[in-house]
Amino acid sequence: MEASIKIGISACVLGENVRFDSGHKLSRFVTNELSKVFEFVSVCPEVESGMPVPRPTIRLISDQERIALVETKDASKDHTQSMLDFSEKRIDQLSKQDLCGYIVCAKSPTCGMERVKVYGKNNADKVGVGLYTKELMERMPWLPVEEDGRLNDPVLKENFVTRVYCLHDFYQSMGGEPTAGKIVAFHSRYKLTLMAHHPASYKELGKLVARVADYSIDEFFQRYRTGLMQAMANRASRKNNTNVLMHIQGYFKRDLNAEEKAELCQVIDDYRIGVLPLLAPMTLLKHHMKRTPNEYLQHQKFLNPYPEELRLRYGL
Repeated sequence: MEASIKIGISACVLGENVRFDSGHKLSRFVTNELSKVFEFVSVCPEVESGMPVPRPTIRLISDQERIALVETKDASKDHTQSMLDFSEKRIDQLSKQDLCGYIVCAKSPTCGMERVKVYGKNNADKVGVGLYTKELMERMPWLPVEEDGRLNDPVLKENFVTRVYCLHDFYQSMGGEPTAGKIVAFHSRYKLTLMAHHPASYKELGKLVARVADYSIDEFFQRYRTGLMQAMANRASRKNNTNVLMHIQGYFKRDLNAEEKAELCQVIDDYRIGVLPLLAPMTLLKHHMKRTPNEYLQHQKFLNPYPEELRLRYGL
């Protein structure tokens, strides 16, 4: 597998000693598994914005109508504006690199994606987002972003990797020159995937594609990309996956004998009730596809969203 898909990542998650105590937060999954398929773009907002290593700890505080980034032991040392200035420039650079995802460090006042502590006068609530990551998600709303710790959850891990490969496929399909025809063809290949992730968004994107003539190609590209990735951010549920599997099953009704049909129905139902992982019906469907190829199904990314070597559907 070639490491050709660029994703941004907090430097400490890669094992770089950039934290306040000169330590790191190395993720074994990232370095042992994802490094085989992704090319990492390492960023440490704190160091790159001028803070030393080691350094005083910092935190977010609720300062009247704004969230401020200050030093823990001396709130008069305010790093808010310097971090915002850095974030704007760095994210502008990243937006030109066709990043397909971003892994951030959990709980960090600069990089945390959710539930970051925000300190008030008398208490601390886990309601914040790191200043850098907040800017990242606002300026690049289509970008898959996930925290390092959440990647230990098999469902969240699979969803993040699926989104990364989807966005990469989208960019590759455009070839640097988006056209309405290319986007429509891409959408056709992702119909079943979108049905599994978010049926309502599947319908909305279908309406958008049908009105392609109403937009300039740049506006259509931007609208479709954002809508696509927001839809993919919804995790594919067992119920939606089952509906898609049954939909695919319909393509084989004339090719399978009674025994094979019964077996396929049983495997899909066993997945529906949680007895078998998604890998089981998917493997059986691919077996039948080899015997009776179907051009439409062969092009559907639902069946092969990412390299099988990642083994992400084993526990779903």
